[in-house]
Amino acid sequence: MIGMSETSKPEEREVTDVVTTSQEWRGFLERYGELYVHAYSDGDELVDLLEEEELEAFDRGERVKPWLGEAPAREEALAAAEERLGVRFPPSVRGFFLASDGWTPLAASWVGGVRPCDRVVWMRDSEAGRSVTEIYDSIPGNEEEVHLFRRSVEIAHGEDFWLLDPTDVGPEGEWAAYKFAPKYGNPSRYPNFYALFRSSYNYMKG
Repeated sequence: MIGMSETSKPEEREVTDVVTTSQEWRGFLERYGELYVHAYSDGDELVDLLEEEELEAFDRGERVKPWLGEAPAREEALAAAEERLGVRFPPSVRGFFLASDGWTPLAASWVGGVRPCDRVVWMRDSEAGRSVTEIYDSIPGNEEEVHLFRRSVEIAHGEDFWLLDPTDVGPEGEWAAYKFAPKYGNPSRYPNFYALFRSSYNYMKG
């Protein structure tokens, strides 16, 4: 709830590895897509996610490994995004964009998907980010969250946010990442972007 300034760290002890290359991300995202299809096989979503041939194969009980991501970002586009923001993304984020320039289907998160690199913004500059920051800033006791919002990059948002903090850098050059639900407060901290993304994967595994 709003007004509690402590952050939780559910994955920091569980996930300390990090994926950084586009090849590693491609492999992980392929596994994510395959698991996502099975986890949400009871709904109508598969019709929008799978090609007709894949859907027929899935209905036959065959293994389906769809690519649910986007085309890789070009290095030039990634460099332009970094110049626009005035930062250089950490290795895990760069590797992700060079594997898939954005990602939509996410489990266990009320976000609309990871933005393509040219739409990543500072939270303080986005309409949703400014609104949340103003609300939290108006309530005493939220100083820690407000400082986090003002210094963080918003890499995904919907009802919830995925944030990256370029001021909190780990030994491998990775930025701390946060999952934040405005209606509950208490941002959950992860050691890097991959750990945040993997939390969604782990949720589907149960």
